[in-house]
Amino acid sequence: MRILFKNSRCIFLTLSLCILSFTINAAPSYYQIKVYYFKNKEQESRLNQYFEKAFVPAAHRAGITRVGIFKSFDEDTLRRFFVFVPVQSLSELEKFEQKLSADQLYIKEGSDFIQAGYKNSPYKRIETILLRAFPNMTEPALSGLTGNKADRFYELRSYESPTEKYYAQKVKMFNTGGEINIFKRLNFNAIFYADVIAGAHMPNLMYLTTFNNKADRDKHWKDFDGDSEWQVLKAKDEYQNTISGAELIFLHPTAYSDF
Repeated sequence: MRILFKNSRCIFLTLSLCILSFTINAAPSYYQIKVYYFKNKEQESRLNQYFEKAFVPAAHRAGITRVGIFKSFDEDTLRRFFVFVPVQSLSELEKFEQKLSADQLYIKEGSDFIQAGYKNSPYKRIETILLRAFPNMTEPALSGLTGNKADRFYELRSYESPTEKYYAQKVKMFNTGGEINIFKRLNFNAIFYADVIAGAHMPNLMYLTTFNNKADRDKHWKDFDGDSEWQVLKAKDEYQNTISGAELIFLHPTAYSDF
């Protein structure tokens, strides 16, 4: 009986280590963020119609179970929609584009957008960003918020670094350094943390956190700035001068957004 118990305990320990190893080494997700700039209310309405009636349903039919559609606040001088598409691999993203082009219902429902004439464009321009999820958060998460979606305040941040060497240190700070863990402990309700692998502001990382409202956002950042663990982390020599520029973008989810 004693030998059997020892063997059982060894088997349990081995399985636990295997599960832990799989979790730590899980393949990271990839994210595409498309930014649609628009000039006026007409373009805003047409984009909104396209995303809700054509793009999101087609993405679901293509196997993308969750898509994020976020809009900048009206007071933002850059009027934009952010479309967040998570996939397991870059090849899946390519296949998704192929499925869209073959989806006849998508083509029908999105005809105003897809077939728009050159003098009647539904947007000003599109920017595409490709990202790879960080090791400490390999998949996107739904916001833990339970309040009214219309009241929510999302914050998309981009941190640029002066060189790739300094950038690697900032990425390390988020992961093994423990910055993500501080955000988790303080309930920032992040949807993702990721490394930009193709974009206009590299080298840079991006992450998206969510709050009940603007006041809730401000309180969370006040708590973060005063956190003792953060004070120790940011003072370390290896993490100095890792950020040369930061962009803060305030967004709110559309009613039909999955995130």
